[in-house]
Amino acid sequence: MPKLKELRRFFLILRAKIINLMRRLSIGLAFWFGFMSLSFAQINLRDDKVTVEEVWMTPMFYPDFPNEFRWMLDDQYYSVLEKGEIARYSIADEKKDGTVLDLKARLGKAAEGVESYTFGPGEKTVLLTAEGESIYRRSSREKTWAVDLNSDAVWALHEGKKIGNATYSPDGKKVAYTYENDLFYFDTEKNQTVRITKDGKNNAIINGSTDWVYEEEFAFVKAFWWSPDSRHIGYIRFDESKVPEFTMSMYGQLYPDLYTFKYPKAGEVNAEVSVRIYNLSNQTTKMADLGAEKDIYVARMTWASDSMLAAMRLNRLQNELTVLMIDAASGKTTTWLTEKSDTYINEVSDDKWHFLKEGKGMLWMSEVDGYNHLYHYDMEGNQVRQITEGDWAVSGLASIDEENEMIYYMSTEVSPLERHLYAINFKGKKKKRLTEEAGFHDISFSSANSYYEDTYSTEATPPVSVLKSVKKGEVVKTLVDNARLNKGLERLNIAAPEFFTFTSTDDVSLNGWMIKPADFDNSKQYPVLMFVYGGPGSQEVKRQWDGFNYGWHQSLAQQGYIVACVDNRGTGGRGRDFRAITYGDLGKYETIDQIEAAKYLGGLDYVDKSRIGIWGWSYGGYMTALCLTKGDGLFKAGISVAPVTNWRFYDTIYTERYLKTPQLNPEGYDKNSPINFVNKLKGSLLLVHGTGDDNVHYQNSLEMVNALVNANKQFDMAFYPNKNHGIYGGYTRYHLFKKMTDFVLENL
Repeated sequence: MPKLKELRRFFLILRAKIINLMRRLSIGLAFWFGFMSLSFAQINLRDDKVTVEEVWMTPMFYPDFPNEFRWMLDDQYYSVLEKGEIARYSIADEKKDGTVLDLKARLGKAAEGVESYTFGPGEKTVLLTAEGESIYRRSSREKTWAVDLNSDAVWALHEGKKIGNATYSPDGKKVAYTYENDLFYFDTEKNQTVRITKDGKNNAIINGSTDWVYEEEFAFVKAFWWSPDSRHIGYIRFDESKVPEFTMSMYGQLYPDLYTFKYPKAGEVNAEVSVRIYNLSNQTTKMADLGAEKDIYVARMTWASDSMLAAMRLNRLQNELTVLMIDAASGKTTTWLTEKSDTYINEVSDDKWHFLKEGKGMLWMSEVDGYNHLYHYDMEGNQVRQITEGDWAVSGLASIDEENEMIYYMSTEVSPLERHLYAINFKGKKKKRLTEEAGFHDISFSSANSYYEDTYSTEATPPVSVLKSVKKGEVVKTLVDNARLNKGLERLNIAAPEFFTFTSTDDVSLNGWMIKPADFDNSKQYPVLMFVYGGPGSQEVKRQWDGFNYGWHQSLAQQGYIVACVDNRGTGGRGRDFRAITYGDLGKYETIDQIEAAKYLGGLDYVDKSRIGIWGWSYGGYMTALCLTKGDGLFKAGISVAPVTNWRFYDTIYTERYLKTPQLNPEGYDKNSPINFVNKLKGSLLLVHGTGDDNVHYQNSLEMVNALVNANKQFDMAFYPNKNHGIYGGYTRYHLFKKMTDFVLENL
């Protein structure tokens, strides 16, 4: 449930659809604006005002990005997906340098639907995908072609059916993929499809891709890995036959369809996972020995060498992580490293480890000293040294230059509100900050680490994408400057967010921002709408462009509201102890801090403390409901979108990480679930949910409604049939935010 899961998926889907539409129609953004004005002729946009229509019915607040940008092996070139082709560009030249692949020439009419591409090893081949169909938040299936760039060969994988997770082998001769819960590979030399597993079954057995809860909470879908020598495939098998099922009604026909899938709620049975290693030469499979305990998670896998597969094993409570080394030939395992926590191991990502070549050990990320830092371990599992240290966190790895023994990483050293790129050598020396521009930076390094793509933004400045030289530190090329968006913002009467810090009565320093009306008058008093997310490790108070939310908040500011946001205890960017204080007691400290924030804001001379509202989505919806019920009338109104109303309704991995199981910590589940405190509700409540939400189930809001009715509490509600956790599609987002705007105007 981190914030990234709430809206970013929506942004990516919308962007893909817009770009694909424009590519098919051979149009640009100028046509898009015209198309929107023709389609929504009833919209009257003002030159100096931000409206809900402008935010959600035009691409006004949506920034441009390079489309499917890929670095090429020659550090002097990169490629992008353009109309009908994969185009190659020189770093030194503004113009297109050539065509990597003419899509229409290879695929014919099917080329119109191509949405993405991935180069095979050595850039001798490329995988093309089209007609992508989303399954859950990250998973999808799509038609996939393997194309030989040095010949006329084109292969439609699995006879043109929609498959998932297609990945070339390191030798470039085979493509592994998943189809209907089984694992396959296609041999381009033999023009042959090989089926590795045969027991895949819906809602029972999954081979090579993750189940719902792994996808959602461990943030990966592809659960197979090629060995470096292409002789083995290690994969995870999920037996979810005993996992309880959840059923959603899908409306739109005379009798609703029932969609049933496996969803382990807190304290319930998880899928039993096993690690298998398939030998391509003799077509045999070995099972890895993961230990006697079966109620575990395999949070990540990778190959440490040609013959050794590494796996991260987590216990169910996620406070002990073990790195296992698995022998590919026998399946035997040895314990290589163990990390324990008094609370929980923070969210595992791909960046947590990186095995160095030639047996030089592993780079490991850990927050054992209170902040996330880099460590070097040898191949025996012994710590060589701590590479980074300080009261700041490494937030991710950007690149590893093994030849020159340099590490490029992102960190919070400048400020918890920003993310910057640094370089440091393997010995922890020669540290250097590489990004000077204020704000949040997103980095992609070229193949030989000579250049990097830097996409950066601030709270009031849309993203800029540039190419920079690592050696000289200068911008060598601008990819996207978002001049269109900046020009649009210039005509609007808006004020940039202002950052502030205050100290709570618990003597905790909390960061916040506020957006004031552009014509702000210090002698007047304004109503305030607070925006909250607040979940573990999340961060809303940061110097980063926030797109649609920013636009809507500006529209409210223009109507005389102050919009404010405060990151409570439990959020990210400020180290382990600040984040993990909520362990075992989700909702307690977060609510205290949001109430403190409201009191602080209410004490400002220019704030009308009798008109303070709050809104949030998902964890923010949960926080909104808690503040309205535990705030003792401090909040006059609140909008709770897709909230968890009782942690017993949410999934195992996320909930138990922070609360343990309901069996071990029943009090932690109940004493901060808003469903149990509806009798204390004060202020107006708008409750919103999509009935097709596979993540935070519609059940949460229905049970909240039931409790509110039983407590004789009035409220407003808006339910969106078949919509998932993002609540989008067609006019949906516009309809929702129009309703939210009206609610704010009526109640604040």
